[in-house]
This record gives sequence, C-alpha cells and structure tokens, in this order.
Amino acid sequence: MEREDILKELEEILKSNLSDEEKREKLLQYHESDIADLTDDMDPEERQEVFHILGDESAGDVLLHSDDISEVVENIEPEKLADIIETMDADDAIDVLEELDENQRKEVVELMEPEAREDIKAITKYDDDMIGSMMTNNYVTIKSTDNVKTAMKSVITQAADNDNVSNIYVLDENDKFYGVLELRDLIIARANSELDSIIKKNYPYFLATSTVEDCLESLKEYGLDSYPILDENDKLVGVITSDDVIEAIDQQNAEDYAKLAGLTEEEELNESVFQSVKKRIPWLIVLLVLGLAQAFSMSGFESVVAALPIIVFFQTLVLDMAGNTGTQSLAVTIRMISTQDVSKKEIIKTIFKEIRVGILNGLLLAVLSFGFVFLYLKLTNKGIRVDSTFEVLDAMKGAGIVGVALLIAMTVSALIGTIIPIFFLKIKVDPAVASGPFITTINDVTALLIYYGLAALLLANAM
Repeated sequence: MEREDILKELEEILKSNLSDEEKREKLLQYHESDIADLTDDMDPEERQEVFHILGDESAGDVLLHSDDISEVVENIEPEKLADIIETMDADDAIDVLEELDENQRKEVVELMEPEAREDIKAITKYDDDMIGSMMTNNYVTIKSTDNVKTAMKSVITQAADNDNVSNIYVLDENDKFYGVLELRDLIIARANSELDSIIKKNYPYFLATSTVEDCLESLKEYGLDSYPILDENDKLVGVITSDDVIEAIDQQNAEDYAKLAGLTEEEELNESVFQSVKKRIPWLIVLLVLGLAQAFSMSGFESVVAALPIIVFFQTLVLDMAGNTGTQSLAVTIRMISTQDVSKKEIIKTIFKEIRVGILNGLLLAVLSFGFVFLYLKLTNKGIRVDSTFEVLDAMKGAGIVGVALLIAMTVSALIGTIIPIFFLKIKVDPAVASGPFITTINDVTALLIYYGLAALLLANAM
C-alpha cells in the first residue's frame, strides 16, 4: 500500500465517530512510523489529541519515529512528557531527554518515577564514547539454577515489560553473567532437560567502559541480535542490540566523513557558528601553514617560471595526479590498520606494495603524459621558452620534465599516503586525521618541489 493511502486511512480513523478506545485499537494496527508521519504534519493541539488516544507507551513509540523530536516534545506538558518517557527503554528515554533544554530536562526528570531515573542514570554515567552509553535495559534474565519450566515461566513474566527476548541472559548464584540462552532452544527443550546443557557460556560480551571504536569490529563480525554489557565485576548492566550497532556504525561513518573533510570532530547541522568554527579551525591552521610552505617554495622558482612559462600550464596535472595517488594509498592503508591488529610484517608489506603500485601507475601515466604534452606543443606550435616556437628537442625536454615529475611525484605520494597514517597510529593519533585536505596539501608541496626542481635542473641553460 502506498504511504499516501496509509496516511489517508489514519486520518479517516481519527475523524470518525468511534470512541477513543476503538480509535486506539485501529491505530495500533499500523506501524508507529506511519502514525509519526501523520502527527509530524499536525499542529500541537491535534498531535496532543492523538497521543492521548494512543496512551503513554504507544505515544512514546510514535515519538521516537518523529522527524523532529525536539519540535514535538517542546509542545508537550512536562507531566505528560515524563509519563511518556517512563514507558521507554532507558536508552530511548535519554535520546528524547537530550532534545530538551537543560531546565526543561531537569524538570521532566524530577517528575519521573525513581526507578526510571535510576535506569537513565545507569547509562548516562558512561562517557559518550563508551559502549555503556549505548546500552539498553530492555532484556530478560534467568538464573543458571533454574530448570526449563521455571526459566520459561520467568521469561513469559518479564516479556510483558521487555520485548528483547530472542536472547535470554543467564546469571549465576552471585548475579554474575553466566551465559546466553536462545529463546528457540528454551522453547524446544524438554521439561526435564538440564538447562545448563543449552546455555552458551562462551558468548561474546563487552565491558561497559570499553570504547565504541574498539568494540565496533567485533560487533560487526559477530552479527548477533544483542550483546551483553558487563561492569568490571562481571555483572550484567545492560545489552546492546543490533539497532544500537547500526547506530554506532552510522556515528563512526559520520566521524570518518568529518575527518575526511579535515574536521576535528563531527559537526552538527543545528549547532552555532562559534561551535562550527571551533571544530573546523584547528586543521585549517595546519593547512594554512602547509599552504604557506607551498607558496614559499614556489617563490624560489621565479626564474624558472619567468624563462619557461609553458611549465606552469602542466603544474596542475602533476599536482592533481600526485594527490589522487596519495589519497588512494591512504584509503588502502587506513582500511588495513582499522580492521585488524596489524603486525610489523604486514605494515612493511603494505608500504612496499603501495610503492610498487605508485611506480607502475606513474610509469604508465608518465609515458601517456609525455606523448600528450609533446603533441600539444607541436599542434599549437608553442615553444617552452619565452616568445619561442616549437622545436623538437625543447618539446621533448618539456614533455620529459612533465613525465619524469609525474613518475617521481606519484611514487613519493604513494609512499607518503602509506607512511603518514601508520606514523599517526604509532604515536596514538587517529590515522583518519591524515585524510582529505591534509594529505593532499602535503603531496602538493612535495610534487611542486619535484616538478620545478626538475625544471630548474634539466633546463638551467634556458634561464
């Protein structure tokens, strides 16, 4: 069914003469995302009426699917908002509370039940970069001493408040994490079976204080529905679900994209001008210094440019190809060092591989560029010196400078693109900061020195 048809049906339900209870029953036959699409376009009074019909728990589910949670919650009375948030999982409740300003957040939290406040506090005590900050309190536990019948009864009881039941978390007699029991295994187990025989005791888990970045590869590798999160005493403090893993990956990708653009951290669309400047300026200052180095190095070749102006025409060709080569090597290296604990042997192997790739690519493009530059000079009847016309020997020298510079610059750029992220890794700096503008600027400076250095060396007699 088309989304427009779904929204039309929802509108008809709300406009009908049915009682609120009957409307609620019909509305809950639709997905929360569809209801959120409808309420997003309503004025505050209409939206409040829909939330009243749905009840606090269903209203919370719809709120989480809203396009702009901050706009929706600012028009809900604090008492009502507190009632709605209390029905949510702690991690979802935190997401909503973060959309409020500080005073409003404090007021809503004070209106919540003590148990809900404690659940939220248990998560917010962890820093944002820790896996504990992404966990949820939506999970089911049983005791390792339970039998199959007792365990099943306990799961059914807890399922009324926790819908994350595909994995059942088992605790020992000291309430420490013991293992995981899959719901399917519990369902098909015989009543007189030993529960211990179907518990997975070597199930992957993470410490709440571990960083999200450190856990991300394992989270992706296992591909499970949920993972237990433990404290330093092996007590189960929460779980992280597949939805949380997707969110973590999205955040990591956003951070990597920010670093690709030369930002120190991800920039939000709705943050202030000052905050944006604060995030952008550090690497811009570094790039300014490198840019000045490039300009100063260029000033040392004024005589070459004055005598051989044609050389300037092909400068961008050499710089761009060097930059592209360095970026490719950088991407390969960052992928290599971010997906596993690499050994010294693998690092050396990668460096030499990228050098060989740079040489072969540079050699091929050097030959092509030599032919194109020579052909260009011949067809345009241009000479490489001031006010001169085409001469075969000079044209071959000019084309040769471009070709040789391209070969050397691409080889050096491949080496730089490989060594810089490895160097940053060794000094405990995120290798991703070597990406984008930073590596490109370094390669520009290097390629410029190579290009004009060759021109000055091989064509000194032309000056």
